[in-house]
Amino acid sequence: MTVERQNSVLVVDDEPGMRMALRANFQREGWRVETAAGTSEAMGKFQENRFPLVVSDVRMPDGNGFDLMRTIRSENPSTAVILLTAFGTVPDAVRAMRGGACDYLSKPVSFEQLQSAVAQVLKEVEVNPIAENEATNRIIGNSPILLRALNRARHAARTNADVLIEAESGTGKELLARFIHENSSRNDGPFIAVNCAAVPEHLLESELFGHTRGAFTGATTVKPGKFELADGGTLLLDEIGEMPLPLQPKLLRALQEREVGRLGDHRNIHVNIRVIATTNVQLRQKVEEATFRADLYYRLNVIPLSLPALRERREDIPALVEFFVRQFTHEAGIPVPKILPEFLEGLQRSAWPGNIRELGNFMKRVISLNDADEISSEHLHSELPQSKALPELPQQSVLLGGSIREVERQLLEKALETTKGNRTRAAELLGISLRTVRNKIREYGLPPRRYA
Repeated sequence: MTVERQNSVLVVDDEPGMRMALRANFQREGWRVETAAGTSEAMGKFQENRFPLVVSDVRMPDGNGFDLMRTIRSENPSTAVILLTAFGTVPDAVRAMRGGACDYLSKPVSFEQLQSAVAQVLKEVEVNPIAENEATNRIIGNSPILLRALNRARHAARTNADVLIEAESGTGKELLARFIHENSSRNDGPFIAVNCAAVPEHLLESELFGHTRGAFTGATTVKPGKFELADGGTLLLDEIGEMPLPLQPKLLRALQEREVGRLGDHRNIHVNIRVIATTNVQLRQKVEEATFRADLYYRLNVIPLSLPALRERREDIPALVEFFVRQFTHEAGIPVPKILPEFLEGLQRSAWPGNIRELGNFMKRVISLNDADEISSEHLHSELPQSKALPELPQQSVLLGGSIREVERQLLEKALETTKGNRTRAAELLGISLRTVRNKIREYGLPPRRYA
């Protein structure tokens, strides 16, 4: 397997005339072109040469462009994929964008339009490169929004700067912290975690900084704190938002000076650590409420990171389900059941306020309480009766072609119409955040009162 140079493209289409036309146009612009008449031939050529760009038809006799796109992006996330189709619909466009397509154009498309799309997607790939086959420390998924978050974390790992991860509960904040540690120069050192919400307030200071013998009632031995134990490695302060206010000044000094003093000891101990703090609340809001020190917030927030909620990366649900199923069946020593597509589709349309943790618990319940050879939609309804499925976008064709911006505006309008102007439901339907919906309404000049 070799990696092709940047001006190489793989064209996939079952129509000989389309392949010839695209080959001629790309070659005229100086591209090296390989063609394939179907998905099987395309994967064979892609495994031999990792092309930086793939332009593929959606409907082909031996498969479809969506499956080809997912396989290519899973094997090499830095490859840009542009899908072409003569049957453009709203659900297909949603499916393409969630699946990782960099653009989605409808036939007939002029080569000028295609050139414009190619220039844009290659620029985006250059901005957010993802190294091939790089370990993700059990972070499962290949959605673009997740890959961007990992790429940002990978850049943070190259430094010794402190990191603040703000994300919802159940999204994998500790996994991201471990990912940063494993991809840093400190990966041979310890990774020490302390949950600031789980340790009683009167014991947290000793847990972090340690104590000497006789420092307080019950302190019969010398005990080093988490800061000392993490020397040479990484210290994770989980749920930093729950840090008691009286203890925050001492934590701030430890972060600034990289020195700690055990309770009962006047000597300071120097520590060489990187600190990663995580929270599921907005620390800026706690600062405004005077329950978190502003100077500590700014000291922690050197490199801010986040993780997308599961509703923003629904295309990763099948991969997560496969991971959980294999994990739980291995633990239970039982055969791996077949997961039917209808079950996965139902999961992708369900609300997951608890994010990946909730999905994992649900899959453990399904595996534990059922011994069927297949997992179908029946198991979804029986084990998740309170779930409210998201509405389907109307099976109505839209005018596709040109830039993805035009398609995006139409998708947003259709989603808002389907949900009767409910922005929150529209965000869930499109798999994006509520903030993004609000920003896009302003960006496209849609009537704000209509979509309140």
